[in-house]
Amino acid sequence: MRVPLPALLCCSAASLLLLLRWRRRRRLWKKVEEARQRQERSLVQMEMAVRRFREQHPSVNMVSILSLPLPELSKKLRDGSLPPDHVFYSYVGKALQIATETNCITEYLQESETQLRKAKLPEKLGLLYGVPVSIKDSIDCEGHDSTLGFIKNLNKPAAEDSVVVQVLRRQGAIPFVKTNVPQSLISYDCKNLIFGQTFNPLLYTRSPGGSSGGEGALVGGGGSILGFGTDVGGSLRFPAAFCGICALKPTGNRLSKKGIISGVLGQKAVVAAVGPMAKDVESLALCMRALLSEDMFNLDSTVPPLPFNEEVYSSTQPLRIGYYETDFFTMPSPAMRRAVREMKQLLEDAGHTLVPFELTNVDYMIFNFCVRGIFADGGASFLKKFKGELEKSSMGLFYWLAKSPSWLKTVLSWIAKPFMPRFSHIIRSMRANTVDEVWSLHQEIEEFCHQFIAQWKKLNLDVMLCPMLGPALGIGYPGKLSVAVSYTMLYNALDFPAGVVPVTMVTDEDEQELKDYKGYFRDWWDRTLAKAFHGSVGLPVAVQCVALPWQEELCLRFMKEVEALALKKNRLF
Repeated sequence: MRVPLPALLCCSAASLLLLLRWRRRRRLWKKVEEARQRQERSLVQMEMAVRRFREQHPSVNMVSILSLPLPELSKKLRDGSLPPDHVFYSYVGKALQIATETNCITEYLQESETQLRKAKLPEKLGLLYGVPVSIKDSIDCEGHDSTLGFIKNLNKPAAEDSVVVQVLRRQGAIPFVKTNVPQSLISYDCKNLIFGQTFNPLLYTRSPGGSSGGEGALVGGGGSILGFGTDVGGSLRFPAAFCGICALKPTGNRLSKKGIISGVLGQKAVVAAVGPMAKDVESLALCMRALLSEDMFNLDSTVPPLPFNEEVYSSTQPLRIGYYETDFFTMPSPAMRRAVREMKQLLEDAGHTLVPFELTNVDYMIFNFCVRGIFADGGASFLKKFKGELEKSSMGLFYWLAKSPSWLKTVLSWIAKPFMPRFSHIIRSMRANTVDEVWSLHQEIEEFCHQFIAQWKKLNLDVMLCPMLGPALGIGYPGKLSVAVSYTMLYNALDFPAGVVPVTMVTDEDEQELKDYKGYFRDWWDRTLAKAFHGSVGLPVAVQCVALPWQEELCLRFMKEVEALALKKNRLF
């Protein structure tokens, strides 16, 4: 029997297409394998470097070096009582250990050893002279990839350092590793197809948070004394809270974002920021002193020339502090609520004035400002990032919705509204907007910000004490619980500086109270969040400290007060 020519041609075309797809997938997997091999070689290079140093300097007490807080370490480096190579290789060794345990490091910056040798003959001593620092994947370092977890970004090394990295180098800091992120950065977990899942150093079954999750794990495990990440919805604050460390998300343009790759390019509704992560608040303050220098303002003239205000940070005047225990959108875990209540009492006992602050319309802010703002083009630019990638499921809901046509989103939103109102709102918020609608949205966000500030000033507040989602969720849960970003994303929409300070740990009583956790909507997300909170006794819980725009020093001053009171309380018990 003869096969018709058209049928033969169709079969041949289909076979050719399958062959091309197979070859393309094979090429992509080869790139992934090469990247993983580079990652493994990086760890081997770190191990060899530390071994060489230990053989040459067997008497160096690395444990005592690693125990020094950054201000004390910096002082010893600057006065010459501690050689930079002793500090550097102590941290390379510890970073190697934490990377082996948590898979947080993607690349060792081998040129850091060259910078270290030059540091022995400095022209001038910067504030961070000799301090090894870690850098998030999405922050450009010359000669190294900024992948965002995408295969297409492999083998495309940055042509120059980002401004933040340039200023760090000028201040004497030594960037020595880059750290892992979730694919696309639009997630508060830390997993991608190239480098895999990063684990929480406090409990390996828990997420380290994201998107600066590699930084959170490395700093939280003690493998870096100072790390740098970005935040567009809590991406500095989640890892800090989950890993039991401190972080500061500044006002969006207080530090330069030049040379830092964004998860969604061009959107202005939800403001991104770059900021530091460290074990304590004083380390964050030292970092901000170093970065807010003439170097920063000269390298990026869009950054306002506002040097660090020492007077505000050092003030001991009593503060007038607003506070709230819930945003009435994401029900706080018992430990979250207790953390705010206990800190409120400690602050009052210390002589500060605490004033209740009432949050309203958080659900509207999440759906109409944040989701709609980030996906104002219907998710088209977000989808474009995934084109040609092997893995897309990591973004689950958002990827699927971005792919859906507008008519299907409308139908699904209408069907879901009676049963899952939050799901219905998210679907509706992800439709494509006209230019006029985007401008109206930006105007509405501005008005919301002015109203929030008016309420703040009516109460004559200095700062605000707020809940922070916690404890750390189990691996895989953040991807299912995108709605739980409400406590953090509010301050990206408002563009307020916000810091995180760990203040307590989950108790047996907190765990018992979780049995009554229902959530405000009693939907699938609330039930899933209740499961994600379970089994967390002993894990850290943080609070957020917030100030008005451009008042990072006041925010840090408040964080320092909160930290001191929490340490004092925990010592007593």
